Amino acid sequence: MQVDDGTMEQILNYIDGRLVAPVSGNWMENIEPATGLCYSEVPDSDLADVDAAVTAAERAFAAWSRASIDERSRVLLRIADLIHENLDELARAESIDSGKPLSVAKQVDIPRASANFQFYSSAIQHFCSESHAMGEQALNYTLRVPLGVVGCISPWNLPLYLFTWKIAPALAVGNTVVGKPSELTPMTAFMLAKICMQAGLPAGVLNIVHGLGSKAGQSLVEHSDVQAISFTGGTQTGARIAKTVAPSFKKISLELGGKNPNIIFADCDYENAMATTVRSSFFNQGEVCLSGSRIFVEKSIFEKFKLDLVARTKSLTVADPLIEQCDLGALVSEAHLEKVLSYIELARQEGGKILTGGIRARLNDRCEGGCFVEPTVIEGLSHDCRTNQEEIFGPVVTLMPFESEVEVLAYVNSTAYGLSASVWSENLTRCHRLANQIQSGIIWINCWMVRDLRTPFGGMKQSGVGREGGFEALKFFTETKNVCIHLGDS
Repeated sequence: MQVDDGTMEQILNYIDGRLVAPVSGNWMENIEPATGLCYSEVPDSDLADVDAAVTAAERAFAAWSRASIDERSRVLLRIADLIHENLDELARAESIDSGKPLSVAKQVDIPRASANFQFYSSAIQHFCSESHAMGEQALNYTLRVPLGVVGCISPWNLPLYLFTWKIAPALAVGNTVVGKPSELTPMTAFMLAKICMQAGLPAGVLNIVHGLGSKAGQSLVEHSDVQAISFTGGTQTGARIAKTVAPSFKKISLELGGKNPNIIFADCDYENAMATTVRSSFFNQGEVCLSGSRIFVEKSIFEKFKLDLVARTKSLTVADPLIEQCDLGALVSEAHLEKVLSYIELARQEGGKILTGGIRARLNDRCEGGCFVEPTVIEGLSHDCRTNQEEIFGPVVTLMPFESEVEVLAYVNSTAYGLSASVWSENLTRCHRLANQIQSGIIWINCWMVRDLRTPFGGMKQSGVGREGGFEALKFFTETKNVCIHLGDS
């Protein structure tokens, strides 16, 4: 995108209440996935920018942490309102930056970003602590105090949605924040900075540093004056963060990958299970950590389910994400597209049969150079092959039959991941039994992606550490103190 004078638009860092260029003067191309063309430039920030942001956050902490709950709540609510007022502009920017359908950005990403600030503007008013009376001897009560400067690092698949999911609770309890959005999808974070300025957020309370994870992100993680890191992204990166911060004992919250199962029994509500399976498989091009990428179907309905799933998958439209008739847009980058295609080739090598898709989609006109993949359904693979064990993060799902509850439970729990699972059955006793035995942090019964912001969110095993959402997030971004008052001798 060029500005009026013909130069390329430059995204800026947001430090100490001002929009500023990177200290080094270095920039990176920001590529539109649907076209493969550069349309703006993003700062290639490094330690100098992170240092400036942390310093600004430290200066702002004293006043912001002592601000009344009502004052913090009012500012967060104003940010929520401004996100809502700018929904169309933000949604279009999100679609261009990430390749997702404009309809998804309008209906999901931007409304949820507004809801995150709205929810925590209210939640902080209801966040309470405990007291414990020891008869006439003593009274204990709990204080929760903000940590100080915290780092929030968010991914590219749901850019503003997940960035605000971290920032809002951190600010609500009185922390100041240095945020690092993905370098692949920086535009809406840049726009959020302008919204925060308009909303009257005090300078330094939120700082946004753009750049590579290996430079800006690593500098933020390593910074001695950052008290906590909240990260959403890949499991390998999460492991590096955990290794980096372990010697300093700073708090970490890691929301990582998933290899999520859909378990479909013969007694399910068939139409609901089918329609939702298609959605959970290919929503946002499968670039969602909660995508149902392993589909287990009871043997008695497997053939029918397979034929119907393939037919519905073939009816999906891969198109320019900015048009209304788009079901799947572009993958986020050429590199990610190559990764997804490499897993499809791996599935072939492992004996899988491609029932539909499996190739790069070629579009015309402005999207002829875009990063598109046909939605792909594969059968004939073992539950323990690499295709069924490793996160692909694209529009690729596998189909497998099962005969018994015991059998499918073994398949489901065989991966290193444990983020979410969906169970489809009208036998709720069975559903409750499975929910207790499935090794995942989120279990959906006869639904998918039904979210209540009050509930804890996170995974088991290599899907993460800690929980986000509701009061869990407020607890993470605070330190707990117990105060014991001796009441005197009776």
